[in-house]
Amino acid sequence: MARHTVADMRTAHAAGSHFAVVTAWDRPTAEFAEAAGVQFILVGDSLAQVALGHESTVRVGMSEMVHHTAAVVRSTSEALVIGDMPFLSYVDAPTAAENAARFIRDAGAGAVKLEGGVSAAPIVAALVRSGVPVIGHIGFTPQSSLNESKPRAKGRLPEAAAALLEDAIALQEAGASAIVIELVPRELAAAITSRLRIPTIGIGAGGGCTGQVQVLPDLLGLLGATAPRHAGRVANLRDEAITALTSWRESVESGLFPTEAQGISADATLIAALNDLPR
Repeated sequence: MARHTVADMRTAHAAGSHFAVVTAWDRPTAEFAEAAGVQFILVGDSLAQVALGHESTVRVGMSEMVHHTAAVVRSTSEALVIGDMPFLSYVDAPTAAENAARFIRDAGAGAVKLEGGVSAAPIVAALVRSGVPVIGHIGFTPQSSLNESKPRAKGRLPEAAAALLEDAIALQEAGASAIVIELVPRELAAAITSRLRIPTIGIGAGGGCTGQVQVLPDLLGLLGATAPRHAGRVANLRDEAITALTSWRESVESGLFPTEAQGISADATLIAALNDLPR
């Protein structure tokens, strides 16, 4: 079966349907997502925090992002894999083109995502003219949050809401295939969605968007109590994993592991030969 493309997002939007997007960064997370029927996988720069232990998304560059994107592509067969353009990788059109090519040509991604609205529209347009499917990202943009103490909702005031709509329209006119809307009031996200011809993908932006994206560890509870409120955790695998590993450690320490089932047995010839080994 051919991989999904950004055209499938637009088809869902035109039909009034919803779709799911989840982040992944390696074989297990990619296989989990595809086996669950998720059609769109974002290799987000959030891997800086959830996979590599950094405090901010700005700590990863193209080398890490291409490495992990390639791993997700190799580990899937049907999902559209989207490479997240990292901090300072699209400061101008030539730089953006070079780095987008690494995602598409070298890693095998089917689209890229970048942050910014009106200011990013010329770069989006240049990439689209070159044949690169681009997904925009407005609202709270993590790569621009170094001056903020914590993630903050955007578009709460009328002027800010109007600016976000302007951002969305600019990205649409530049040729973006879809737009991520992060941490804005649900009514604003729905209003923006209703005024666009292209899909929106919400994260902490309510149910009025065409799609929803979440970070996989937040959904599955892999990192304890650090998940944001909007994640809507569906499992608590961290506690399950710790309980299972604790049980295994205790069985090792008590001599109960490994059992014969976890090993192989010597045949009679080898057993006889063992008796003749030097002591």
